[in-house]
Amino acid sequence: FLSGGIETGSITELYGEFRSGKTQLCHTLCVTCQLPFDQGGGEGKAMYIDAEGTFRPQRLLQIAERYGLNGADVLENVAYARAYNTDHQSQLLIQAASMMVESRFAVLIVDSATALYRTDFSGRGELSARQMHLAKFLRSLQKMADEFQVAVVITNQVVAQVDGSAMFAGPQIKPIGGNIMAHASTTRLALRKGRGEERICKVISSPCLAEAEARFQISPEGVADVKD
Repeated sequence: FLSGGIETGSITELYGEFRSGKTQLCHTLCVTCQLPFDQGGGEGKAMYIDAEGTFRPQRLLQIAERYGLNGADVLENVAYARAYNTDHQSQLLIQAASMMVESRFAVLIVDSATALYRTDFSGRGELSARQMHLAKFLRSLQKMADEFQVAVVITNQVVAQVDGSAMFAGPQIKPIGGNIMAHASTTRLALRKGRGEERICKVISSPCLAEAEARFQISPEGVADVKD
């Protein structure tokens, strides 16, 4: 579906409502990025910046089992940090960069890139300050993607978009962060819930992929193809 996976040297954004599969996809990437190139992996470590407290090492062990990998080794290859506010989230990138100089990382995940911005800059008058801070953070991410040729994956939340026509069309949702987020992400993927554990991923914008949709499901072993 993504014609070879997540692009290195660029930012891929996953956005969607709560429980649309964003974090599950990130957990799966933490494991698959460690696989050899000939198995579709990235032969590198994963870095996970967690802004919402949703990281679960136990999930990685379940996913590792599916790929026949040693669970302890997989966990050893995931660098994890919890971010507590937007300044801290930005500072973590400096530490991340120094770790990337030392060893090969295949993916850098920020889940979610925008959650702390919503809490730190909640007032209406703070929007421009929020956007400036967010833009700087996203520039730092792109610089790391360029410098270390790592695949950067960020998750983003959505808000209901209220306009005049929405009365008839049902609630429209839009990702947080406005144009700044849209310009920073090379590839934007929208996730939404299907029936049961089924999820739908749609390519919203990409320089090399056509607009398309793919179905997947969330299983104990991570993200998997839908069983018909």
